[in-house]
Amino acid sequence: MAINSTLIAQHLSEVQQRIKAAAAQAQRVPPTLMAVSKTRSMEEILALHDLGVRSFGESYVQEAIVKLDDIQATRPDHHIEWHFIGPIQSNKSRIIAERFDWVHSVDRLKLAQRLSAQRPPTRPPLQVCIQVNIDNEASKSGFKVEELSEVIPKLLILPQIQLRGFMCIPRKRDHLEQQREPFRALAELHNHWATTIGEHWDTLSMGMSDDIEAAILEGASIVRVGTALFGPRD
Repeated sequence: MAINSTLIAQHLSEVQQRIKAAAAQAQRVPPTLMAVSKTRSMEEILALHDLGVRSFGESYVQEAIVKLDDIQATRPDHHIEWHFIGPIQSNKSRIIAERFDWVHSVDRLKLAQRLSAQRPPTRPPLQVCIQVNIDNEASKSGFKVEELSEVIPKLLILPQIQLRGFMCIPRKRDHLEQQREPFRALAELHNHWATTIGEHWDTLSMGMSDDIEAAILEGASIVRVGTALFGPRD
């Protein structure tokens, strides 16, 4: 398909400027930019890759594997870090464990156990974020805050996965100060667990196209950006 590489480059520059400005305001190191490439084409992914983006997030297993295979065949030296960020059905866990570098959406113990058992021993440990339902919404996946003290010790002993931090998808808020509230709460939770978990506990996956500034101000280490990079989905 024909893509507008100039427009993608412009969008990337705008997003990078937003990230840089928020990080400077917060006096923090700028977070990693993950391009949310679900529903996007291989050509769009490679256009961003050519501009220096290395982390890409997918949510749909079958669609993602086609792109992983096609890019591997086309660019065997591509050096893309693949993140799975969507809900995971149990019958899809094996292929995620085998093919992805990160999973941000671990929302139940049984899923983590499956990913641990299915991660090939020839690959490095799967990097994992615990999804937290920070607003306690009935419609959202993720562990409730009060469940973490019971589940985290069980996750820590699983082989072939490495706990890195928390991920959240808060409910939509329109104003910066309101947007910061759930991210602040998640950052406080992250700090609470830091001593227990140790050096690899370094990731807050939070912030999307409409609220990356709020997330960065509260300490995001990975921001997940789709629309602001690629434009609206069809």
